[in-house]
Amino acid sequence: MIKLFQPPSIDWQYKYKAKQNVVKDPLLQQFYQTELPNPDTPMSEMTFVAMDFETTGLNADKDEIITIGLVPFTLNRVYLNRAKHWTVRPRQKLDENSIVIHGITHNDIMDAPDLSEIVEEVLNELAGHVLVVHYHKIEREFLDRALKRRIGEGIEFPVIDTMELESQIQKRQTAGIVNKIMGKRPDSVRLGQSRMRYNLPAYTPHHALTDAIATAELLQAQIAHHFSGDQPLRQFWL
Repeated sequence: MIKLFQPPSIDWQYKYKAKQNVVKDPLLQQFYQTELPNPDTPMSEMTFVAMDFETTGLNADKDEIITIGLVPFTLNRVYLNRAKHWTVRPRQKLDENSIVIHGITHNDIMDAPDLSEIVEEVLNELAGHVLVVHYHKIEREFLDRALKRRIGEGIEFPVIDTMELESQIQKRQTAGIVNKIMGKRPDSVRLGQSRMRYNLPAYTPHHALTDAIATAELLQAQIAHHFSGDQPLRQFWL
């Protein structure tokens, strides 16, 4: 069983209570008032929400979210019947390079709502849950910046990052003098390549809902192969 190397865990329950006294927007007040799971809860008893965004680019300070995918899951089941997917209209023109990657065109977003029109529904789906993402900087920074541009306040929330987990797994498996002599180096931790190592099926990438499902399945596999469902949440969330 792999032991994670992490900085001291954030006291997310304390942070949420502190945020309740600071934020002014009613939606954020409600978000932070929703109780988080106890950090000592075993992973096997948790219900998570996997989340993925497609964006107009990779710079959260200027680029925007264009699709959001969410799916609840446990370590044993993915609840596809409760999955959510939204297309939203960015406040900028789509970059041709990003269209090639995610396949979302100007016609797809022409009649889509602005994020401000669906943000209440999105936050209601996220409230009280630990989110699971593949590379947390995207989901954390893009949602934070998007809300700051629309309501003048950002957002913070706990996540489990499957890319970070896979990176630590790869480092542990390739550590040591023997591996160095043999030239063994960590493999790619991109979502598709990470899934291949667990014999998970290949999905078409760059669709927010499909990638959210793929991320949920990846965490299930990571815990089954390298960790234990008895380990507490606090050992995994960031």
